[in-house]
Order: sequence, then structure tokens, then C-alpha cells
Amino acid sequence: MIAGTSPHAATVVRVSTTPSVPRLLAQAIAVGRIGIGCTALAAPTVMTRPWIGDGAGAADARLLARTMGGRDLALGLGTLRALAADDAEARPWVALAGMADAVDAGVTLLAFHRLPRRTRWGILATTLGAAVVSFRVAIALDPDSLPTGASAARPR
Repeated sequence: MIAGTSPHAATVVRVSTTPSVPRLLAQAIAVGRIGIGCTALAAPTVMTRPWIGDGAGAADARLLARTMGGRDLALGLGTLRALAADDAEARPWVALAGMADAVDAGVTLLAFHRLPRRTRWGILATTLGAAVVSFRVAIALDPDSLPTGASAARPR
């Protein structure tokens, strides 16, 4: 027994119920994806017009926008479901969302000169930025799973 304490003294343990910054960011990414997915499914030209311009209303462009909407909806819902379990389970979902955004940025770069001048830089910045943020959040969600010797700058 520690001097000056009673054997009947209660130990108080404070548990923070405030979510971590990476967890809040993962939730925001997931909710944003759900919103984008629903918009692409319901109003595909809203999503495609800034990306491809005048061809956004074509049936094939609307079809592709809806398939991308389904992808984003699934990634968002999967991330929220995983976050309900724990951060470690959500990590791969957030990383996969980042991979989808990185692919979007890559194909945007490949077609960059053919995209509408007014919006192409914004589309590239959005897709690339979303990929970077998703990857950083995924790393910060479960830093204990990094290989030995690796470190992650954890947002607090």
C-alpha cells in the first residue's frame, strides 16, 4: 500500500469521450463521400460537368458518374461502419478511399489538356488533395500498425 492512502480509496480513471482529430477527419471524409456518391447517383451531371465539360449530359458520361457515385457511397458507408468498431478497422477503408482519389488524380492528369480550362486545375487539386488527406488520416488512425522504425506525424 502507498503511504498516506487508504485501502478503501477509490481510484478515479478519466476516460476522454472526445474523438481524436484523425477520427473526426475520417468521419468527415466518409460523410463527404456519401454526399458525393448520393449526388452522383441522383444528379450525375452535377458531378461530371466541372470534370468533363459539355459532354457531361451524355448518357455514357451519366452512366460513369453513377458508377463512381456507387463507389464513393460504398467507401463512405464502409468507413462509417468500420469507425463504429474501432480506428484500426477504419484505417484500410480510409486508405482505399485515398487510393480511389489518387487514381482519379492520375487519370485527370492523363487527360488534363482535354479538360475544361476553367475547372481542370480545381479538379486536379481536389482529387490530389483528397488523396493526400485520406492517406495521412489513415496513417494517423492506427500508428501502432506501422512497421518497426517508421513514424507517422500524428495530427492532434
